[in-house]
Amino acid sequence: MYRIGVDIGGTNIALGLLDPAWELVAKASVPFARGGQKVAAIIAEQVAGLLAQAGIGQDRLASIGVAVPGSITPDGSLVLHAYNLGFHHEPLRERIQAHFPQIPVALANDADAATLAELYKGALRGCKTAALYTIGTGIGGGMIINGHLFHGGRSNGVEPGHVVLVDEGEACTCGVKGCVEAYCSATALIREARRAMAAKQDSLLFARTKGDPDAMTAKLAIDCAKDGDAAALDVFHSYIEKLGSAIASVLNMLDLERVAIGGGVSGAGEFLFAPLRQDVDKKCFFENHGDVVPAQMGNAAGMVGAAMLYEHERKGSPLSQL
Repeated sequence: MYRIGVDIGGTNIALGLLDPAWELVAKASVPFARGGQKVAAIIAEQVAGLLAQAGIGQDRLASIGVAVPGSITPDGSLVLHAYNLGFHHEPLRERIQAHFPQIPVALANDADAATLAELYKGALRGCKTAALYTIGTGIGGGMIINGHLFHGGRSNGVEPGHVVLVDEGEACTCGVKGCVEAYCSATALIREARRAMAAKQDSLLFARTKGDPDAMTAKLAIDCAKDGDAAALDVFHSYIEKLGSAIASVLNMLDLERVAIGGGVSGAGEFLFAPLRQDVDKKCFFENHGDVVPAQMGNAAGMVGAAMLYEHERKGSPLSQL
């Protein structure tokens, strides 16, 4: 049987058709349109197109999984809040299910879906207890406990980006000061690079942006550090220390087997991971603490993990044989 995975973002909706071996055999990406009914109609149209492209009938479709960047009710029926989509108490599963009355539809947070993809096909494969951090504009993540997605004791999910790292520190988008996201996101790295650029106009940071703060990106800041710019290196080393504290804390708390890090910042490769591992080593209580590794699934993580949702959550995790 085949499965469909859908990853809804504020710009595009990505869809993938997975075969019985959980390999992507067809995919599509279309612009996001506001409104739950419109999104459901777009998904229905694109699913039909993917099935036709692969030459298979709807009767061979086992489930549809949908990943959303927001909070989901414990029963998986409503998107409580997905601010960049404009969804609030949106009955998205019901709207999609109306187009596919005979096919189960599952709904989950996008970071949880990406964590499933890493668990079964990527960097967390073989782990029973692990975590994924996705570092981009903000910080998301998911956690695996005893081989299953952990949704929290009250089913509110997990928010690694909103653990408080520095009391009365930098303001976070959530309204609290000092969160991990306020120090370890790509946005935070850009903020600190802009400050360094303004303070040190003889830096590569200043030269490569021509003094324009809007030209600063996380990649540019990291590239300047790679090229030995003192101002950029100071920013990067401070960033590593904060991220190392966040990772070491979760390793100390839960004795995880592995932490995978994805998102744009992870593209720095060993320039990021080598010093990060050294920092984590210094801060971990356990000498044999879990590994810190790059995530492997890339941009496909959301839709691949979404396709796995129904079997993982509803059928007792038969995916363990992957």
